[in-house]
Amino acid sequence: MDPVGPVGQAEKTILINSTAIMLAIVIPVIIATIAFAWWFRRGNTKATYRPDWEYSGAIEMVVWAIPALTIMLLGGITWIGSHDLEPSKPLPSKTQPLKVDVVSLDWKWLFIYPDQGVATVNQLVVPAGVPVSYRLTSATVWNSFFVPQMGTMIYTMPRMTTQLHLQADKPGVYDGLSSHYSGEGFSGMQFKVHAVPPQAFAAWAQGARGSQLKLDGAGYAELSKPSSYVKPITYGAVVPGLFDAIVTNRVPAPAVQHNKPISGPGA
Repeated sequence: MDPVGPVGQAEKTILINSTAIMLAIVIPVIIATIAFAWWFRRGNTKATYRPDWEYSGAIEMVVWAIPALTIMLLGGITWIGSHDLEPSKPLPSKTQPLKVDVVSLDWKWLFIYPDQGVATVNQLVVPAGVPVSYRLTSATVWNSFFVPQMGTMIYTMPRMTTQLHLQADKPGVYDGLSSHYSGEGFSGMQFKVHAVPPQAFAAWAQGARGSQLKLDGAGYAELSKPSSYVKPITYGAVVPGLFDAIVTNRVPAPAVQHNKPISGPGA
């Protein structure tokens, strides 16, 4: 109920409108129930007892027409909202979206910035006021990427890619989590979204490249080991095509250190 972007705001509007429409039935039914119980109480001699009454066209019209109109209104809101908030639909903006690849691991989140050449774990940094285009997958089991204040929860699935577009309209720090149970370390699968001004994001990306950590085959092999409550990590370089390799289960193998050949007879 405290959205920070266009998607979250639209979902809040749908929730409020849907609740208001349903209250058009709920409130009259509650009032009518109380009124009928009071009017037809045993001590009210003015209430007419009609044991042979069985049908009223006016009552039938009210009973069926109001719910039908309610369903039509709710259906219309759902139809429009489903198309306007389609996760893979880019957000209208004159600004080029930021690309972020998301990978759910056991039990942490990996965020790869393909254009910046850096990556983070359990920390997502995005520019405020700029749409973000996410590609999501899972390296293990199903998970669900969710930043409640930005809206739209979406699943990550192994060997599959989903798409999502979100935007934070103002700087701040927002909670992110996995909303789908995925095993023993699920409770520690949380992250922070840092929405910063565009200039601050550019400075952050530049600073991130200075990290000595490299997300290559060996780095990913170590990261992919099950662990939970992992503190934020920043990688200054990422092997090209890592996200696509994770999707196709063809992650670059760690470098192997070969022993020196044995010299001498029979070698």
